[in-house]
Amino acid sequence: MRLSTVILPIDRWREGGRDKWRRAEELGFHAAYTYDHLSWRTFRDGPWFGAVPTLTAAAAATERLRLGTLVTSPNFRHPVTLAKELISLDDISGGRVTLGIGAGGTGFDATALGQEPWTPRERADRFAEFVPLLDRLLTEDSVSYEGYFYAAHEARDIPGCVQRPRLPFAVAATGPRGLRLAARHGQAWVTTGDPKLYENGTPEQSVHAMRGQVEKLADACAEHGRDVTELDKILLTGFTPERSRPLESLDAFVDFAGRHTELGFTEIVLHWPVPDSNFAADHKIFEQIAMETPTQLS
Repeated sequence: MRLSTVILPIDRWREGGRDKWRRAEELGFHAAYTYDHLSWRTFRDGPWFGAVPTLTAAAAATERLRLGTLVTSPNFRHPVTLAKELISLDDISGGRVTLGIGAGGTGFDATALGQEPWTPRERADRFAEFVPLLDRLLTEDSVSYEGYFYAAHEARDIPGCVQRPRLPFAVAATGPRGLRLAARHGQAWVTTGDPKLYENGTPEQSVHAMRGQVEKLADACAEHGRDVTELDKILLTGFTPERSRPLESLDAFVDFAGRHTELGFTEIVLHWPVPDSNFAADHKIFEQIAMETPTQLS
């Protein structure tokens, strides 16, 4: 089981931002991710920086740490321009980038460009077109494509990714269409659990729901002739009924991580503590968890 973190892009780079990414590497995290939003939830009226420039700076400030998004979506991205940015980022980082990608939602990103929010059906339809086109753009020198939502005309992406055949996709999905995309194009799968259980569910119900998600992923993989064990399974924490309680002590987190490792999860992602927010936590305990949990679970 690997332990990673997600660092919200809320700090000016020279006023604490750079230090967090460097410290994440020092603590031994497998990866450090950031959210790819234009603004997000309760942080909307405060500082919020772009994901790709932040990850580019993080690539220059670190040497071993994997970097990525949790997650990018079609809400304000186009596959052609995103591919160019990802190839550049993969090159600058020396091949340390993972693209977390999802269908998007109804938050601020959905309307920031002046459009009406897409329906769940349209988000799924766009996602089903976005991911395969992005896959091609990252693996072929020149791509032409005419789809219902997206087009590319002789789009050049030379020299391609440092990672071959391309940087890995971590596909966030719980529905059948998204899980099939993960099975077909993903090197990893991402979940936050069952959002319906966040407010009033129990930890036991959450574990049961995620066991069902893993089983559906296995079925989707079987449809595409893949073994589900080929995919890493990533749990982004903070959105299950436990909320921040697993970060209250090392023992609490080891218990939480152990229960989810038994479900087949290979990577657990913690939010870097943010005071006065849903992600508030004792930073000393957070660092203790980062340094000692892998040994406890080995």
